[in-house]
Amino acid sequence: MPAPEIRIFKNLEELSRAAAAQLAEITGPIKPDGRPFSIALSGGHTPKSLYELLATQEFSSRIPWSRVHLFQVDERCVPPTSAESNYRMIREAMLDKIALPSGHFHRMAAEEPDRDAASQSYAAELQTVTADSSVKWPRLDLIFLGLGEDGHTASLFPGSAALEEEKLAVCPNWIEKLGMWRLTLTYPVLNAAARIIFLVAGPEKAEIARQILRSPDASTLYPAQRVRPSNGTVTWFLDEAAARFLA
Repeated sequence: MPAPEIRIFKNLEELSRAAAAQLAEITGPIKPDGRPFSIALSGGHTPKSLYELLATQEFSSRIPWSRVHLFQVDERCVPPTSAESNYRMIREAMLDKIALPSGHFHRMAAEEPDRDAASQSYAAELQTVTADSSVKWPRLDLIFLGLGEDGHTASLFPGSAALEEEKLAVCPNWIEKLGMWRLTLTYPVLNAAARIIFLVAGPEKAEIARQILRSPDASTLYPAQRVRPSNGTVTWFLDEAAARFLA
């Protein structure tokens, strides 16, 4: 696949505005097949700024929410009311403020005791909205991903079992260093996407961004390096602080 595109912005605000504009541009025209647009959202501080911007009149009025379905990239196995819940963050930052039709946000029910059943149920929702009978994996139109200082993305952490998952679209993943379970989209779904946008901001991300984007062997060193869509694009949006070690 071609090398990922790298775009650098002055700060998080400019990065978020560019990402919001990209989403508005992608969802503007009606899809040739008539299907709704499917977009997966990550948790974390950096994406939160994007979601708050999407909730403003400037951007919300430009997006045809009736033709958009929103999914989660991953979720902590906590109640949806928990301060740690990605869903709660997304709801408070954006969902409560936009005209998204009922049923167009697909929440990961990661609080369910049967995590395998919750994963299978979520995979079925993905399949219903996004799948084409001619392809094996759900094909999302756009996935926003973050980047951890350890190189993880989604809830695909170094050394975790989900890194090797090849049969399931969604699976539970035990994160040893955090002592918790999460549900996550797997590589087969990430790598079936039409577009991936990494959102990376802050000086604490500079070194891992350098290692990932300037490594001579960007194959399997870090989980984020294994996001390589077979028929899609990858773009990295970084602010200047996160990009300071990139030539």
